[in-house]
Amino acid sequence: MTTLSYAVSDSWTMLRRNLKHALRYPSLTFAVVLMPVMMLLLFNYAFGNALGGGITGASPVTAEGGDYIDYVAPGIILMAATSGSLAAAVGVNVDKTEGIVNRFRTMAISRASFLTGHVVGSVIPTLVGLVFVIGVALLVGFRPDATPVEWLAAAGLLTLLTLALTWLAAGMGLIAKTPETASNMPMPLQFLPFLGSAIVPAESMPSALGWFAEYQPFTPMIETLRGLLMGTGIGTSGITALAWCLGLGLAGYVWARTAFYRGSLTRS
Repeated sequence: MTTLSYAVSDSWTMLRRNLKHALRYPSLTFAVVLMPVMMLLLFNYAFGNALGGGITGASPVTAEGGDYIDYVAPGIILMAATSGSLAAAVGVNVDKTEGIVNRFRTMAISRASFLTGHVVGSVIPTLVGLVFVIGVALLVGFRPDATPVEWLAAAGLLTLLTLALTWLAAGMGLIAKTPETASNMPMPLQFLPFLGSAIVPAESMPSALGWFAEYQPFTPMIETLRGLLMGTGIGTSGITALAWCLGLGLAGYVWARTAFYRGSLTRS
């Protein structure tokens, strides 16, 4: 077997290990999925009348659902993609603090397989959770008019974002001292969409906050997803969103690999 085939085989083994852990201990996965669902229901039913009436082109939401759900659902769906970073950070840190990483370092396995297994093992449950969130959104009145190609593009954007943030979370898990710290570090990634256009348009915010919302990473991603699903204009948001996803993914990959390698040198 070649070096590449060994790496693929070892990564597959690590992936199966992490997926089995997710099945045996589903509480963290459920918590990650339930948060965006609760946010969706909260903003649609509790705040929909107030927020929906203030958005141009959106009528106040009613008990049966309304236009505001079509505005807020893409933002909440994207927030669900960010939630998976929590499980990745905690999983990597638990393996580090419990000494499993040191044991893997003494074994004849590909070093890349540990991180690859964790990252892919976190991306898969997150994508399953996204399907669940989309299903709930459809049940409460979300009515996208996307074509199959647009749905495919939206799925690609969500997958790329999830992968990028999971690599960042892996780096956080490696530098955190405890699982509790690791669980707190991805919090800004999960709540940054609130300071974008997920809930209300950036132009409706005060000037300083509106400027931040317009130029922070998640706003072009939200606008691209909303455009793909609802047929609104995307403009340059698509290119900007893709650039942010690739940049965050590359930064996370380099960070995680560097942190893992430095830990290996420290213990060698």
